[in-house]
Amino acid sequence: MAELLLDANIRGWVFLPIVVITFLVGVLRHYISLLIGGSQKKADIQQVQDSQALLRARLLRENGKYLTRSAFQMRRYYFNDEEVGYFLTQKRTAPASNPMTDPSMMTEMLKGNLTNVLPMIVIGGWINWMFSGFVTTKVPFPLTLRFKPMLQRGIELLSLDPAWVSSASWYFLNVFGLRSIYALVLGENNAADQSRQFQDQMSGAAVQMPVDPKAAFKAEWEALEIYQHQSALEGLAAEMIE
Repeated sequence: MAELLLDANIRGWVFLPIVVITFLVGVLRHYISLLIGGSQKKADIQQVQDSQALLRARLLRENGKYLTRSAFQMRRYYFNDEEVGYFLTQKRTAPASNPMTDPSMMTEMLKGNLTNVLPMIVIGGWINWMFSGFVTTKVPFPLTLRFKPMLQRGIELLSLDPAWVSSASWYFLNVFGLRSIYALVLGENNAADQSRQFQDQMSGAAVQMPVDPKAAFKAEWEALEIYQHQSALEGLAAEMIE
């Protein structure tokens, strides 16, 4: 592998400018997202209430053995009674079968593309053109040849050590590596965290299918009905006396 000695000017004219540009673009993207996104979405009180009720019912089934029989029956009565039970008296409408037909969701996806994908493509293309062919830094540990396509984008030198990082790869490392700085300057829930945006897209969180509360209530009601309560406290008093 070829050994290189970097010019000191690369630090001032390539290495640091890419860091500053990436950081400033992230800050600008954060404030643009606040402007076009308006106020943050407020949670629906009914959805929060339903989710908490389902969580309490599941915890009741998992930890009901630590309750006395009367205490467990009282809590199950609250959820499953045919006249006043929460799961039978609360009527909820089923959500839309295809959330992609919701205009508000399509608008949010368009805003996400404008504030996240488009700036990344434009700035990445400009940096790749402006600083094309530069080697910026070297990672302080050895790497295998499999890392060359990731760390040396724009530089086709087979004899170059894979630990060296090109200007284009340095930009992408900054895009996904400045999240701690963004959290320190802009707060935890900031729009500049590009890695969090990509994680949401890959996990499908942005277009997640809404939960049908009616079906969830029915499933939890059936689970509570067939649950056989066996208290773990029975015989505890006798053991303590002995």
